[in-house]
Amino acid sequence: MNPYANRSPSALPCLLGLLAALLLALLPAPPAAADDGPGPPAGWTLRPAGGGNTGRDARPYVYLEGTPETVLKDRLSVTNPGRTPLTVRLRGEGAAGPWLRFAARTVTVPGRTRADVPFSLAVPGNAAPGGLTGEIAAAGGGAEQRVRIRVRIGGPTLAALTVEDVEVSGRTIRYALVNRGNAPLRPRLAVRADGVFGTLLDRPARPLPLELAPGRRVELAEPWPDAPALDSVTVRLTAEAEGGARGEAAASAAYVPVVPVAGGGLLLLGALAALGTRAYRQRPDRRGPQPTAPDARDVQEDRQEREDPQDPQDLHDRQPADGPRPLAKAGAES
Repeated sequence: MNPYANRSPSALPCLLGLLAALLLALLPAPPAAADDGPGPPAGWTLRPAGGGNTGRDARPYVYLEGTPETVLKDRLSVTNPGRTPLTVRLRGEGAAGPWLRFAARTVTVPGRTRADVPFSLAVPGNAAPGGLTGEIAAAGGGAEQRVRIRVRIGGPTLAALTVEDVEVSGRTIRYALVNRGNAPLRPRLAVRADGVFGTLLDRPARPLPLELAPGRRVELAEPWPDAPALDSVTVRLTAEAEGGARGEAAASAAYVPVVPVAGGGLLLLGALAALGTRAYRQRPDRRGPQPTAPDARDVQEDRQEREDPQDPQDLHDRQPADGPRPLAKAGAES
């Protein structure tokens, strides 16, 4: 008699089902669908619109090309994978940031929706030909996303540089550099100063630690520690840059020591005062001789001349005759 003849054939399928249930319990559960709940959505993206937003066809950045005084247009895509609306605020940054304009700076994207936001880039008339970069930043939902922008500006390049407002003050030479062209410049400066007896300063052209954007003006100073104490000088500044840009300007100054000049000035004033006083005393009297009171002796002599004229004939008539005078005339009568 077979001992297994009364065993039920349905026990094996039950055992297999139990083993399968145990295996499923040990496997990790699949990720649940994103449910943002009442808070802000997460995982949103910002990309250049068009050309495919995912995969190989997605644009890595926005590329724009144009000439000065033109307006270039493109679009951005904001994707909200959450169930609640997403609000983002857009802004431009970098060299191209001030030229960016958005159709709306604040954009609200519904849940599980993608919104395309138009924007434009206005190239100014004085923009330098060449390339520049920038970024568009979007902040919202507790995160921030950025898209790079590359701009290519065409047109002829004009390099122009001027030196202005040169001033020599003591041991300092002040001046201003102005970029009059449409291309950025890295200027070099040469300084020369000539005095009465020759060259006092001769510095060859050297690069300045700055870059002049088109239309930019910058005021600078050049030290001159060994400036002369007594001289009349002419200082000439020459600025050069790539593209043939060149500017030149000059200024004059007189260096005079203060203390010796003050003392010499006082001596000169004293000498002039002494000469003036002497000249005043020695000047001729143009008013003519002035009448003076007659002297007593002169009055007596004048009176004698009137009483005793000096005419020769009168003198002859008044002289006594030759011979002795009569005694009666000389003494008493007897």
